[in-house]
Amino acid sequence: MKDQYRLIEFNLNGKDVACMVDCRASLTDMLRNEFRLTSVKKGCEVGECGACNVIIDGECYNSCIYLAVWARGKRIRTLESLLGPNGELSDIQQAFIDETAVQCGFCTPGFIMSAVEILESGKFYTRDQLRKLLSGHLCRCTGYENILNAVEKTMKRRLGMAG
Repeated sequence: MKDQYRLIEFNLNGKDVACMVDCRASLTDMLRNEFRLTSVKKGCEVGECGACNVIIDGECYNSCIYLAVWARGKRIRTLESLLGPNGELSDIQQAFIDETAVQCGFCTPGFIMSAVEILESGKFYTRDQLRKLLSGHLCRCTGYENILNAVEKTMKRRLGMAG
């Protein structure tokens, strides 16, 4: 029974943290239960919907199928990391509002974290490429077009291509 729990140390949203975790726990459960990061949503819990997406060492992962113990030594970012020092929204968060890409909001944090990975690549993607890059997410409300608009406009703005 002693071996069921492990102390792990990692960087969470820019801060070094430590946590005792059950070896069977998902990263989603640890982030929500131990750190109260409720932007990490529990959707399908089998890696199909993308609602739980977080960035681990610069790459998006479904945290529901990523064991918490695997976080040892990693740099993990959640939606909460995007807020400015005075609570101001990042450009991609603001774009989701401006483009009406949010309806119920359940899928939004996962979509935004995937968008962050896309935008931080510094590459230009066509609309079809963006559609494919965001295809690991399920949304029951928006029809996806406004989400694509938000990501595309933010990408173009960051690349100096449009306002």
